[in-house]
Amino acid sequence: MNWLGRRDVIADLQPRIEEDCKKYLEKKQQQADQPIQHPPVDSSIPKTSELSGITTQDDPFGNEPELFDAFICYCQKDIGFVQEMITELEQTEFKLKLCVFDRDVLPGSCVWSITSELIEKRCRRMVVVISDDYLNSSECDFQTKFALSLSPGARHKRLIPVKCKSMENEFPSILRFITVCDYTNPCTKRWFWIRLAKALMLP
Repeated sequence: MNWLGRRDVIADLQPRIEEDCKKYLEKKQQQADQPIQHPPVDSSIPKTSELSGITTQDDPFGNEPELFDAFICYCQKDIGFVQEMITELEQTEFKLKLCVFDRDVLPGSCVWSITSELIEKRCRRMVVVISDDYLNSSECDFQTKFALSLSPGARHKRLIPVKCKSMENEFPSILRFITVCDYTNPCTKRWFWIRLAKALMLP
């Protein structure tokens, strides 16, 4: 328009151009503020972050997360021994609080994120239930290595290996430098639960 000498047209159109630009920028800002996915049908259940409300006794708002004396690392085939552990450590004078994944963790969230949160921030210790089946479990392998990374060299006595069955394979090499609580030894079995409980009760 300047080239044609029609500056009056530019002056007339400028307010409209500015208004259109303003509307365009407002629309882009509204789109940026919206979530990527529209929320589902609303309900009375409070919305929480992924790591809040992950256990059966958690505060759903995330204000008071459930804490435990020990996280139990085990494979599914050793669940019978874990149930005995619950009886001996939770339902006796020791009154310890164990984190047993199949019993205490709610379904629906990322397994690796929940496991890391529980081991690092919610549990004072971790008991590793060792058997031949344990050696074939990728979940147990991750949990053990993660716990060891938090306490290299077992300086804080964070990880406690428990041998629950006689083994055909060699004991895990990454745990050989940590003293073991051996359930399979008939000579020391009478002291087994007391030793394990005392180790879990250390400050």
